[in-house]
Order: sequence, then C-alpha cells, then structure tokens
Amino acid sequence: MTTTWTSWDPTADQPQQHYLVEPRHLAGGGDLRHVTEYLRACGWKDLSRTGGPMAFDSPDRLVRIGFDPTATPGGLTVSGKATGQQPAWNVTFTMAVPIEVVAGFTDTLTKPRSAHAPNVWAPLEEHGWETSRVEEHFTAVAPDGNAWLQYHQSAPGQAHWWAGARTEHGRSWDAVFTPTTPMHLIQGFSAALADPTPVMRPLGHVPATKFIRTTSVSVRPSELGHWQQARITAARAATWARNSWTAARPRRQTPSPAGARTRR
Repeated sequence: MTTTWTSWDPTADQPQQHYLVEPRHLAGGGDLRHVTEYLRACGWKDLSRTGGPMAFDSPDRLVRIGFDPTATPGGLTVSGKATGQQPAWNVTFTMAVPIEVVAGFTDTLTKPRSAHAPNVWAPLEEHGWETSRVEEHFTAVAPDGNAWLQYHQSAPGQAHWWAGARTEHGRSWDAVFTPTTPMHLIQGFSAALADPTPVMRPLGHVPATKFIRTTSVSVRPSELGHWQQARITAARAATWARNSWTAARPRRQTPSPAGARTRR
C-alpha cells in the first residue's frame, strides 16, 4: 500500500494528529501544493484547469511541469525544450514519489545554475548510500536497501537514469530521467532523496509498511500554513532579488562601425 499526492483541508484550526515519517523515500506522496505553490511564487505561469490537468510553464517557456489526476497510472511529468547545446529532455515521477523529493528537482529548476560541476552521487554518499559500478552501470542504494538511484548505459547514446523505492508490498514508486536531463537537476533530486530529515504526513496518509519509523505530533492547520508560507515567501524574495539584479545590470553597447555617422 502506498499513499499518493493529496491536499490537506485546513477548515478548522484545531490540533490535528500528524506523523513525522522516516526514511522519507517511503513516506508516500504528500501535498502537491508543496511544489505548485513554490512554482507560482517563482513566477511560473499556471495553466491548470479546475479539476483537470495541472500545467505550469517556466518564465522563459522552456520547461513545462504537468500533472493529470485522471491519467493511469498518473504522475507528474517535467519536459524541457531543446536550446542551444541542450537537447530536449523529459522526467516522470509516479504518484507515490514523496513530494519533498520531487521538489528537490523542481525547486532546482527555479534557481540559477551553479558554476561548479554537478555530482549526482555526492549527496547520496554523504548520507551513507552505498555506491557501486559495474562497467557503465552505476548504482546507489539507501542504507535500508529500499531505495536506489541508477545510471544504466547499454550502448553509446543509449542510457537512462532511474530511481525507485519498494516495501514488503512491492514497488512503491519510480522516477525516470532521459539521458539528456541536465545533471544539476538530477543532483537536486538526489540531494532531496538522500536528506535524512523526516517528512510530515497527516493521519490516514502514512503508508502501511514495517520499514518506516513514525513520530506522532499534534499540529494546527495554521501552523502548517505558516510553514508553507515561509517557503513561498523565501521563493518570492529570491525571485525578486534575481529579477532586480538582472534588470539593474548595465547592457552592453554595440559599437558603431568605424566611420559610421550618427543620424541627427
């Protein structure tokens, strides 16, 4: 049994029972707004239809994030257009991928790219994931053995990234990345996947598996709202600062051809 993305209903501010769940890779889907509200705060255009497919376009219209609640098996897709040296790419997350792990990928889309070369495996190794290599196949396995990230190359130009998790009931979720997916985005995903911080789930949305550890906590809906608002406020502030810096940069002047006369 797995739990999928949902929305919490803060209709009353009475304390409600929630659970801190670890490891996060077995925590179930979570609240989809953790991703969508952050994207909206970062200036992404919401093209969603009420009760229908969800769609967000990046400000430069080069990336689209979509979710169709009526699709089978359903899940969230991220697609990037080809630009310059970057080929088109695509990523799929099935319904029970913890939304905090999905956010590791989608949040990275909204931030400036680091000047440092990305290392997908570093966050995993830092948190005790066991890495191995067999020829051109690389694998990292969680300390509990129930989640993994793999890079598989069967031939030049034929490769893919794949992550997943399982419980005693079988496969919990999958995330598949085309080989052209920008590496820094996959690193954002791997960092969120390896993060040992527990994630919160409301009563009734904790997966039924013996492989998780839970801590019961009493939380008011207003507290949940404040925590979510802090994340949104940080996103807006970072976006405003980045846009302000871009607007303030002096533009390069194109020199006139030698000898050209200025028209008055």
